[in-house]
Amino acid sequence: MSPIAATHGHTADPATPHSVLPRVCAAVVVAGLAVSAWAPYDRMTWLLEVVWVLIGLPLAFLTWRRFPLTGLLCCLLAAHALVLALGGHYTYARVPLGEWVRDGLGLARNPYDRFGHLMQGFVPAVLVRELLSRTSPLRGSRWLAPLTVCACLAFSAVFEMLEWAAAVIGGNAADDFLATQGDVWDTQWDMFCALIGATLALLLLSKWHDRQLSRLPMPQVAA
Repeated sequence: MSPIAATHGHTADPATPHSVLPRVCAAVVVAGLAVSAWAPYDRMTWLLEVVWVLIGLPLAFLTWRRFPLTGLLCCLLAAHALVLALGGHYTYARVPLGEWVRDGLGLARNPYDRFGHLMQGFVPAVLVRELLSRTSPLRGSRWLAPLTVCACLAFSAVFEMLEWAAAVIGGNAADDFLATQGDVWDTQWDMFCALIGATLALLLLSKWHDRQLSRLPMPQVAA
């Protein structure tokens, strides 16, 4: 049984700060980072891709007792971290799994980059939804879903601007980080994939997410 599936039953309580699940997820992420850091295609590209994990994992650890996350979100964040680590190790245009899909389906490019940006919308949608549900009056509001999607699109746009800045600063050296693979519409495709991912996450996971949120105590937010 997968970690995500385990949280769906009554035997796993994501509201418990001392739950085993977050520790398992953290251990998997650390192991994945360690493996991906071993002889990556380009060290700087690896660092640029996994920097979000290097920031997010310590942050989650430091705030866990005050703000534990649902089991669903823990598993999704761990999965996203592994996607980033794999892309950072090979670079998104060279991930073998994407090459197999490209060759098998007769595609013109490695689709792993598209999958990465789909995840860039899918996972942050649950993260944003959880933060807004627990720290704002939006829980149960009809505005929660559209504002969540807007936040994910805003993050995707900021990420594209960071890629643009990397291209300006690094020139051709930033090509592996950009992973455009010759597509002049790559930026637009990336944001569109994030939009699809965020929308799918809300359609597929909102009810499940709400059940897990109901088990978590509301954090004390300073006025």
